[in-house]
Formats: sequence, structure tokens, C-alpha cells
Amino acid sequence: MPTLENKVALVTGGARGIGRAIAERLAADGAKVVLGYRQDAAAAAATVAAIEAHGGQALAVRADVALREDRERLFQATLAAFARLDIFVANAGHAVFGPLAEFSEADFDRSFAVNARGTFFCLQAALRTMAPGGRIVCVSTIGTLANMAGGACYFGTKAAVEQFCRVAAREAAPRGITVNLVSPGFTDTDMLREVVDDPAAREALAAETPLARLGTPGDIAGVVAFLVGPDAGWMTRQNLAVDGGRVAR
Repeated sequence: MPTLENKVALVTGGARGIGRAIAERLAADGAKVVLGYRQDAAAAAATVAAIEAHGGQALAVRADVALREDRERLFQATLAAFARLDIFVANAGHAVFGPLAEFSEADFDRSFAVNARGTFFCLQAALRTMAPGGRIVCVSTIGTLANMAGGACYFGTKAAVEQFCRVAAREAAPRGITVNLVSPGFTDTDMLREVVDDPAAREALAAETPLARLGTPGDIAGVVAFLVGPDAGWMTRQNLAVDGGRVAR
């Protein structure tokens, strides 16, 4: 029997990259999946089609997690379609990199609106909606430890998410709900290619990693699938670095 049969999962930022890989993996493990996306309707439709082509069930809902009305619509659509929520994965994110001394207020505000405020209130909605025994995973970054230049704002938003999760794990524990994080390292996604547009520079990043390669979205999805599955029921308040060994938590 698939490990997530009869479970309902909601994945924000589920149309592309790591989010798409997570949505597809959870569907392959038997979950019915709702994927939130902000603007790429074609990518969202392609993800739903890929899941359905393999016999899964999926629904795409357009929602900007920075906006209250969109968050409410996302969770309402999940309940309307599948009547419950068992798994929530907070993956939606906004990444802008640049020197702290030159960072704009507009980029700062948007980064915190999506990554911090959006995640906080999605966690709130998930905890209010989720059945006992549910699973929550938030996606952070190894940057909160590695502190690479140019990442002050992005890493700051994710540091906030890490604290939200640690507190939420304590508060949710009496209901048997676990709350964990995954922190990807350098992963071969559109976001990495936008930030590091030089192929030689990306090769150098891979060479600096003990396992000598960039991660793939599937690498991250596999760890998320473990955390929301039956074998991780006694894990909570943990942050797993999925980075080829670059940092140690």
C-alpha cells in the first residue's frame, strides 16, 4: 500500500522546481495533492497533468501566500476538494540577493511578505485545519548557517521561518502533529540559475560540496516524503540539511 494513501497534502509554490518535485513525490506515495502557485498557470497545469498521468489526484490553486484572501482561498479550496488536510509543505518563497548596503526597501518588504508573513499565516491556517497526527514541513536554506554574501535578506526571512517551526512544533505536539524543516543546499533549479548565471560558477559550487554535485529537486522531495511519512512520526522540531554535506547542523 502506498505510504500516503488516503492523505491530503497541500504544497505551496508547487508548480516548479523543488515544489513540483515535492508535489509529484507525495502524489506518487499515494497522497491527494493541492498545489498552490502565484502566477505560472502553465507550469501548475503541467504539474497536475504529470501527477494525473501516473494515476494520482491533484488540484492547482492560484494563490499569493503574501495575501490573506489568497491564503484563505487556498485552504478553503483544499477542504472543498478533499474534505481534510493531513500534510502541509510550506515551499513558496521569494529570493532576491544583493549587498545589504544596497538592498531596496521594496525587495525587503516583498521578501518578508512572502517568506515570513506568508509562511507564518499559512502555518496558522494549517494548524487550525489539520487533522490530529498531521505533518508539517517548511523549506528553509543552509544559508541561515552558511551566511553567504548577498543573502542577508533572504536568509533573514528563512531564519524567521525556522523559529516559527520550532515554536509551532511544541504547540502542535499535543495533537500528534509534527513540524520539521528541510534546508536545501545548492540545488539545480531556476532560482539557482537566476542567482548564479555563470555555468562555471555553478560547477565551482558543486565542487565545494563533499558529494561533488549540485542537488536535484528530487533529492529534497525524497527527504520531505520521509518527514511526512509513517517512519518519521517521532521526529519533530528538526531541521535537516539536504546539501551534499556542505554544512552540519
